[in-house]
Amino acid sequence: MPQAARSASENLAVGPADAQLASALEDWLSHLAGERRVSPHTLAAYRRDVGQFLHFLSVHFGETPSLALFEKIEPADLRGFLAARRKSGAGSRSLLRQLSGLRSLARHVERRGVSKLAVFSALRSPKLARHLPKALTAQAASAVVDVGSRAGDQRPDWILARDAAVLNLLYGAGLRISEALSIARKDAPTGGLDHLTILGKGGKSRNVPIIAPVERAIAAYLDLCPYGLAPDGPLFVGAKGGPLSARIIQLAVERLRGALGLPETATPHALRHSFATHLLGRGGDLRTIQELLGHATLSTTQIYTAIDSTRLIEAYRGAHPRAR
Repeated sequence: MPQAARSASENLAVGPADAQLASALEDWLSHLAGERRVSPHTLAAYRRDVGQFLHFLSVHFGETPSLALFEKIEPADLRGFLAARRKSGAGSRSLLRQLSGLRSLARHVERRGVSKLAVFSALRSPKLARHLPKALTAQAASAVVDVGSRAGDQRPDWILARDAAVLNLLYGAGLRISEALSIARKDAPTGGLDHLTILGKGGKSRNVPIIAPVERAIAAYLDLCPYGLAPDGPLFVGAKGGPLSARIIQLAVERLRGALGLPETATPHALRHSFATHLLGRGGDLRTIQELLGHATLSTTQIYTAIDSTRLIEAYRGAHPRAR
């Protein structure tokens, strides 16, 4: 590989590529991070996915990947790549993300007038098994977020209160665990503040209402927390005062599963699913739930209608003129 190409490839830290392709890749990733405001996690996944594809091409064709080589790729080559990835243990969800990243790259390159890479859109995507979210019952969800359920836990009281406060935000406000842990101390919903502004996926902000039990749980944690929390620092901290890890909350729920006799599907994220499912079951409309969850499209929120199909059937029978 020429020195210029090697330098560009190494700066990008993606995979083997000549100078022109490396430049196109760097421009694409910058576009995703800047104009598209893709999350760092998604950006890292795309970078890794494209890197795997470049390494595959270098072995498959026996040459350094380039835009000219990309134009020669046929559906059979892409299927070979996906088969190799699946053989290495990648699931359908990972393969879909890889194809999505490659298609995004192809569209970006075509918009820049550099090359035409239609093959990525021509290949049929792998089928993804549709798994409905596993919501907890209202009784089980309430027990998980109740600090009283932690009786007998030998950890300090302030840590038990902290865990309960985080989980209350997941079930009581429908937050993702990453969103709850990103809240700054100055934004803590206490002192009568009945809403919270959350920066969710893709840098999109939304306002979520804070109900009284959630406010009380956060206030109880703040009363017991032994650390002086900086206004711009994290609201939730670990045992040594640093930012709290999501893994700590996951482990806390694992302990509760054993104590409360809950299934393995009882996870922190299941509380967010429970939030949506229980709202829908009490008559909440999908558009409102979509806004509260921060879903980009209504179709994502519509999966909860399958969970609450019994209520929908009863509503149909009670409302439709011909159902009586």
